[in-house]
Amino acid sequence: MNRHKNFANAMVIGALLSCAMFLAQPIPAAAAQNEPVIAHGDSPAPAINGARTVGATPGRPFLFLVPATGDQPLTFSAQNLPEGLTLDPRTGIITGSVAKEGTYQVDITVSNKLGQASRKITIIAGKGKLAQTPPMGWNSWNVWGLSVDAEKVKAAADAMVKSGLAAHGFQFINIDDGWEKGREANGEIVPNEKFPDMKALSDYVHSRGLKLGIYSSPGPKTCGGYEGTWKHEKQDAESYAKWGIDYLKYDWCSYSLVVRGRGIEILQRPYREMRKRLEAVDRDIVYSLCQYGMGKVWKWGESVGGNLWRTTGDINDSWSRLKSIGFKQPKIAEYSGPGHWNDPDMLVVGKVGWGPRLHPTRLTKAEQITHITIWAMEAAPLLIGCDMSNLDQFTLDLLTNDDVLAVDQDPLGKAATVKAKKGTTEVWARPLFDGTLAVALFNRGKNPAQVTANWSELGLQGQQPVRDLWQRKELGSFNNSFAAEVPPHGAVMLKIGKPGPGAE
Repeated sequence: MNRHKNFANAMVIGALLSCAMFLAQPIPAAAAQNEPVIAHGDSPAPAINGARTVGATPGRPFLFLVPATGDQPLTFSAQNLPEGLTLDPRTGIITGSVAKEGTYQVDITVSNKLGQASRKITIIAGKGKLAQTPPMGWNSWNVWGLSVDAEKVKAAADAMVKSGLAAHGFQFINIDDGWEKGREANGEIVPNEKFPDMKALSDYVHSRGLKLGIYSSPGPKTCGGYEGTWKHEKQDAESYAKWGIDYLKYDWCSYSLVVRGRGIEILQRPYREMRKRLEAVDRDIVYSLCQYGMGKVWKWGESVGGNLWRTTGDINDSWSRLKSIGFKQPKIAEYSGPGHWNDPDMLVVGKVGWGPRLHPTRLTKAEQITHITIWAMEAAPLLIGCDMSNLDQFTLDLLTNDDVLAVDQDPLGKAATVKAKKGTTEVWARPLFDGTLAVALFNRGKNPAQVTANWSELGLQGQQPVRDLWQRKELGSFNNSFAAEVPPHGAVMLKIGKPGPGAE
């Protein structure tokens, strides 16, 4: 059930009703035996992770934390930074503003007592160059719902750094619905008592090398019944810029109650208007269109300035919902790419709850692996929806596997398509920048199944090396095909082929 549909029935609690039915269901017992095991931990040697391509607008504030792992302390250095940017050698945070439009190949090096690692990071500076890879971060909705407050947001930022998630490329800390109070006499938006100083909160998040996101609706009220942006687009965009906001989730909600008519133009109008206002402020703000896939938004979201757009209704932590959302995404893969991404909603691993009462995700471990595999294969935004201050080891291992994250963040930005389908099994593939293929073997059935990736279906031939990404290990070379037993509701994720010349 979409949050904007709930609004008409119960304005204040409408956004919570989408979760009520499944929250009452019993938690299924996880199978104690034959549970999947995934790779664990980081190497003590230095490594650079995350996005290889970063977008920015010349003259606007720039902030980027170089994601790096390894035993502390780490020391950072950079060559060929564009004019206007500086790197803090202790924290790895790049700040400033790019002086001129252009594409810059920056050589980043990180070192510790065990050695050093280097990587080229491309900074693309120009108009409309944000979100060159799918946004990675955290959103408050799936865990705190309308009970979010500034202290919970600070705790999320602290946990993102302390847990190591930031060192693997997660960077956004996004406040969802529940922060708004009303408007001053002059029309300026005012946060409620839970957010006493939005600028100070933004400064705190930025001090950790992270970015702050916010939420609103083009209608008069948000899905939770708080103050929307209706007829205040210019003022709100200016407030966001003044506060230091880096990301806006713009949720349809009550807009359908204040406009008449149907058709694509009606669906596009509020998103086009807010994009115009965001472009006028002196700040880079990633723009997320949240309208549940209405009017096949993937076909026009980029044309109204969206950096990402929801393709579905709200997710929850059930296999039926995950399956219905995830396995539809390859049909619209062609509409994703650098700067504009299909968004199948936020992640439901870890402790979630949509309010103050939390519970461990109801997805089995195999289903959680399938969840992250689908999102990575589809180049989807990875927005964590759990309590990050209370992460269990399996959840942390799911979210910090750099082999898997590298597929999601691959600079080509080519989302996966289905290459083979047999019964309850599927084989997906997407090309990667280094000339290899990311391949996923899925089993949607209730029993274990052998799934085979045939080279003929993947456009390959001869001997090909195969790497298991969830295990982070080489499996050897295989001729003509590769087969694996996949657990019920599970997935195996592979990298097949030899990297081309010059690939890092």
